[in-house]
Amino acid sequence: MSSVNAKLVKVARRIATEGISKTRKNSQQGYNFRGVDEVMNAFAPILAEEGLYLRPKFSDRNVVERTSKNGGVIFYVALQGEFTFSDESGESVTVGPFYGEAMDSADKATNKAMAVAFKYAMFQTFCVPLEGVTGGDADAVTHEIQPISKASPLDGVWDSLDAEQQQFIEAQAAKVRQAFEDGGAEVAAQLIYRDLNLDNDEIMALWTRLPSNIRNQSKKFKDQITKEAA
Repeated sequence: MSSVNAKLVKVARRIATEGISKTRKNSQQGYNFRGVDEVMNAFAPILAEEGLYLRPKFSDRNVVERTSKNGGVIFYVALQGEFTFSDESGESVTVGPFYGEAMDSADKATNKAMAVAFKYAMFQTFCVPLEGVTGGDADAVTHEIQPISKASPLDGVWDSLDAEQQQFIEAQAAKVRQAFEDGGAEVAAQLIYRDLNLDNDEIMALWTRLPSNIRNQSKKFKDQITKEAA
């Protein structure tokens, strides 16, 4: 009886000759790819003919919830897979680890990640002839996600104020917005850093009530205004 290694060599020879066609297409980005269905369809009869059984094992699953470009929820899954080939004698050969990553807006992210790990395990174990490999079934759809937001120093500043403080800051913000509209960023900066006589905490609170363009442009004049006021 042939060893498992000898049978795996026969599988590699068959797949090197027959190959696997790229019959699937990513409709969003227009490229063709080989999905897990094509891989299974190609390998299943060859493995069965050689009397080989494939046993997958997945571990180290990690799930992260992300936000899509349109504001929906996307689940990102990464996991590790090992694949054991055995025959009727009980002899076995394990390959791996191989890694799978995938995203899905419902409950299929883990399935897709396992499929990717399996597909690349087969590709690399048997040196499948490839051209322009682009991924797995997860490539059937391209997900666009929002970048992970970094914590802002302004987070929680407004909520930390009492009602009287909030009313005061709202009034100062209205003055700054009007100054910016009438005279531009330098005039607004003069008001913020000189005329209103605000302390640092009050300026931080003021930022929460101003558009980013006023904040950013006014800050450019901060050193100049504070030097003149000294």
